[in-house]
Amino acid sequence: MPLAERFLTHRVENQVAALCDYDAFATDAALQESVRREGGGWAEPMLADFGPVAGGELMRLGFLANENLPKLRAFDAIGQRIDEVEFHPAYHRLMQLGVEHGVPNFSWRNEQTPGAHVARAALAYLHMQPEQGHNCPLTMTHACVPALRQQPALAREWLPRVLTPHYDGRCLPAHEKPGNTIGMGMTEKQGGSDVRSNATRATPAGSPGPGEAYELVGHKFFFSAPMSDAFLVLAQAAGGISCFLLPRFLPDGTRNAIRLQRLKDKLGDRSNASAEVEFAGAVAWLIGEEGRGVATILEMVAQTRQDCLIGSAGIMRQALVQAIHYSRGRRAFGKRLVDQPLMMNVLADLAIESEAALSLAMRVARAIDAAPRDPQEAAFARVATAIGKYHVCKRCPPVVNEAQECLGGSGYIEDSILPRLYRQAPVNSIWEGSGNIQCLDLLRALRRDPATREALVAELRVVAGENRRLDAEVGWIERSLGDGSVPEAHARLLTERIALALEAVQLLRAGQGRTAELFIATRLDGQHGQCLGTLPTDAPFDALIDRAFPEP
Repeated sequence: MPLAERFLTHRVENQVAALCDYDAFATDAALQESVRREGGGWAEPMLADFGPVAGGELMRLGFLANENLPKLRAFDAIGQRIDEVEFHPAYHRLMQLGVEHGVPNFSWRNEQTPGAHVARAALAYLHMQPEQGHNCPLTMTHACVPALRQQPALAREWLPRVLTPHYDGRCLPAHEKPGNTIGMGMTEKQGGSDVRSNATRATPAGSPGPGEAYELVGHKFFFSAPMSDAFLVLAQAAGGISCFLLPRFLPDGTRNAIRLQRLKDKLGDRSNASAEVEFAGAVAWLIGEEGRGVATILEMVAQTRQDCLIGSAGIMRQALVQAIHYSRGRRAFGKRLVDQPLMMNVLADLAIESEAALSLAMRVARAIDAAPRDPQEAAFARVATAIGKYHVCKRCPPVVNEAQECLGGSGYIEDSILPRLYRQAPVNSIWEGSGNIQCLDLLRALRRDPATREALVAELRVVAGENRRLDAEVGWIERSLGDGSVPEAHARLLTERIALALEAVQLLRAGQGRTAELFIATRLDGQHGQCLGTLPTDAPFDALIDRAFPEP
């Protein structure tokens, strides 16, 4: 026996090659159908073009961006303060592809066409699946538009660069670049979600009032995307908490007094450089009236919360696809994992959970799209965004963990995307308002505006009579809402049950009768265990799995 063969201890067999270079749009029937159903079908050619990018180049770039993390460069070689963040080229390429394909601005550039926000939501859903950290500045750039429009002079200056499909990651004054990105700074260590307790002070640099310059002194505990060209921040002015546009560079080309103290060492979202900062007399321009900061920024927050919902649905989708791909290529006990009844149950259950999340996310996108033209849709968007963000973001971590388990040990090592998805999964439920904040926001809206209750009930009644169990659940919700005086301690249970009912409604609207029946039986009628993979034994496992991710 040749010497080399004497030391050949094993062959590489029964291992599954990494999933790459697949078409993330063409293989997603639920996404295609939801885009058409919610009014964005006219944008399908754009989504079809982006599908191979999302399943190909973005997948590879995601690994590189997370293997080469951002670095803080507070000073240059001769000791000058520069407060810059250095990124790997993979990060900039991710940003470039996102901007060029319209993630931060497609809906605004096409807002006169109904369905633009639906198409953009689908685009973001695809873009967020392979890597989500870099989406933070893309989301905030998208969300800043309503706030900037409240101050016409600032809008005229900044929006042309915000809405352009050009990315420029260089550290230069905003006006010297063809395209700009926008970040956000609201959170302070003493207040967290209670932004009215913010201590950062804003003093007029000259005359006070909307559009005028102020000097900011204070601290932000979480400062999102510090490499952005400008930031929307909240600070205390004489008239109360106010919203400001804070550029990284001043109009004369000098650096603004934004001091990066450190980058946050986060569980996930590691390609994104979240920072802790000080404002040492940083110059910012007031948007709207003093004391109206929370109201000014609310519409921006609605947009960022929608992206948390979309992002969690995207993570669930990627985890599902990875689990199905692996199960088709791996054999155990004489047959493929995907052909074994118990694994089939797990995969089918994951598929149901993923499609329900996507269906709700896209329905919320339609409501946001129609809000300027339809008061009922505006009222529905007001509450459905909070409901969806709460529920789908909460469901994401257990879904990813179950998918991870489908890969066994291979799903626990960094060669796989699953560990990164698992670390990323919790963040969407935390930022832009934690779960309690979403539930309290729902109660507040229901109490203050009866139209929100009417819109919510109307949506729940869209498929009335098609399923008796769902009808009973909707009846319970209506009684619970009552006169709007829901006890605060009851808010999580109510929000969860509304979310599940809304998901059931969307599945029935989609014409997915058997899927909807299974969802209702298991999620509303108790025919389900505590864990995923506990569907009834007569469920059409094969059909659910093949619909989720067709076998090549």
